[in-house]
Amino acid sequence: MIPDTLPGLNVVALEGWLRREHPKMLAGSPLSARRIVGGLSNLSYRIDGGMSPWVLRRPPLGHVLSTAHDMGREFRVMSALSGTAVPVPRTHVLRDDSSGSAGVGAQFYLMDFVEGKTLNGREDNAMYARDAISQLGPELARVLARLHEVDLAAVGLADFGRPAGFLTRQVGRWTRQLEKSRSRDLPTLDRLQLLVSSSVPASASSSLVHGDYRLDNTLVAQQAPQVLAVLDWEMSTLGDPLTDLGLLGVYWDLHEVPGATESPLASAIDPAVGYVSFDAIVDTYSSERGIPVPDLSWYVAFGAFKLAVVLEGIHYRYTLGQTVGDGFDTIGRLVPGVTEVGLRRLGKTRS
Repeated sequence: MIPDTLPGLNVVALEGWLRREHPKMLAGSPLSARRIVGGLSNLSYRIDGGMSPWVLRRPPLGHVLSTAHDMGREFRVMSALSGTAVPVPRTHVLRDDSSGSAGVGAQFYLMDFVEGKTLNGREDNAMYARDAISQLGPELARVLARLHEVDLAAVGLADFGRPAGFLTRQVGRWTRQLEKSRSRDLPTLDRLQLLVSSSVPASASSSLVHGDYRLDNTLVAQQAPQVLAVLDWEMSTLGDPLTDLGLLGVYWDLHEVPGATESPLASAIDPAVGYVSFDAIVDTYSSERGIPVPDLSWYVAFGAFKLAVVLEGIHYRYTLGQTVGDGFDTIGRLVPGVTEVGLRRLGKTRS
């Protein structure tokens, strides 16, 4: 039996709110919901029983860092990208439900459920031939390149952020996030923060950036390698596009971090079954945009710093008993390994 109440969602209250405010979205059948497993931060639920299947997105429970889980930001950017070359789900309704009258108790939105596969672990590779897997990296690169070429004025996002000073502000923002989540001594992470903040490069260009672009934040066609939808836009803004590429590099080689493949951070990426190298992804991105890509050492290091801060925030919520799902007890152990990725990269240039 599907429960009426899940952590973070009361389905009966949601249906009552929709019946009052958006009755045309309902089909006459009772709504049902189940949590979509995956992701380390915001919560997603599949909602059935309406005119079509939806996904409801809301922030995590409990300790929520300011601006880090902005549902309105996700809703706006996906709505703007509808009809562009960047694949996104169709959005429906955004609601600030701080009163709890819609059954959520936080800001949330509804979007279409897209039939596709999220590749969360190595077991998900079994459905694809090696040749298909080898095209997933280049496909991600092409989609990312198209994102960075979006005409901001044409889609109404010219005021979506402040590109000037973006990198300095980002380092400051994630430094503050670390302080708000600090529950233990992390000397190597503090060292990475100092190194990153003291060597901020000058940005050569600006664009719409996703902020957390990686394979498991996309939905892939059952036949692969087509990306059907890019998800999880809460960190999107206007800024240096190389930050997306640098963070993708961290995620792409995350299997090298001790313990990552046995944690909620596990990835499907495994060179042994055909995934291309990150350098090959950079080459495809460069070719798609028709521009040279400079050395990414600082951008990868910053990506590692940012991910380590995110993981530390999750670890902090876990210590407070505010996470939903299994495996969060291991997240804190990954922070030193992710930090080392950044420290190593600052002493290494791309060949």
